[in-house]
Amino acid sequence: MKNCDNDVLLPRPGHAVLAIVPPGSGSGYWAGGPSAVVADNGVYLAYRLRRPLGAGRGYAVAIAFARDGVSFGAPVAVITKEEMGTESLERPELVRLPDGRWRLYLSCATTGTKHWRVEVTEADSPAEFDARRREVVLPGDVTKRAVKDPVIQRRDDGRWHMWATIHPLADPLETDQMTTEYATSQDGLDWTWQGTALSGRPGEWDSRGTRVAAVRFDGHSVTAYYDGRASAAENYEERTGVAVGTDPVALIATSAPGAGAAASSPYRGGGLRYLDFVDLPGGRTRLYYEMTQPDGSHALVTELR
Repeated sequence: MKNCDNDVLLPRPGHAVLAIVPPGSGSGYWAGGPSAVVADNGVYLAYRLRRPLGAGRGYAVAIAFARDGVSFGAPVAVITKEEMGTESLERPELVRLPDGRWRLYLSCATTGTKHWRVEVTEADSPAEFDARRREVVLPGDVTKRAVKDPVIQRRDDGRWHMWATIHPLADPLETDQMTTEYATSQDGLDWTWQGTALSGRPGEWDSRGTRVAAVRFDGHSVTAYYDGRASAAENYEERTGVAVGTDPVALIATSAPGAGAAASSPYRGGGLRYLDFVDLPGGRTRLYYEMTQPDGSHALVTELR
């Protein structure tokens, strides 16, 4: 679980260094969707690997470890889309449980549809995840809504909190739209939906959709980093914004009308999305995020604050 303070740490792309390289050059090759956890005197980083449409889409989720939070070697675990029986994988969520075991939530595209579901697997260590031992925890609905990209925290009182991305499925031309819905749980497996935490604002940079990517609690205050876009054409190139609130089910975007996103890539496309962070011993914070590169690929980068 992440520590809490009042600082809003916005990405500074000029200070970022490469953490995970894309699996190829050019548009559609992505390394990103990070989920980071501090443990074992270093950082475990779960992330999604993707190829272009027609060449594999989100073909694997990997987990790597780095003592310094930067120099990630070969993955300690890789789960492929074939193992999950899915057409594509999206951002994972890696969680360490109170008893020291680990849990990995996986966003899975249902083959031949626009539907997404979330499945979960547990293991004694990040290197021991086995896709054969899994269950569906967020089924969504194949005709009404897709659910993916959960952001999950367990608070000190034992209550679990989740912000998940929802895509509407009733209209095939509108399935790229997204809102963030909030849910609670006693065990992180059986969830009760509480309502819409964040949605797009008409006429603004985030009008087409909002996807919460990371959350920080500070007492009764909540700060969320989220991805947004203004049009379907900006799908895959979302920018990062900030939303705040006193209730995790009622977040309010902080950008002024017409102001644009808080952070974006300096390169064509501008994508800077799926931000995550970990608070380190000694009081510093390390950010991870997916960012568009000069050749159109997406790399997973990090910066220390």
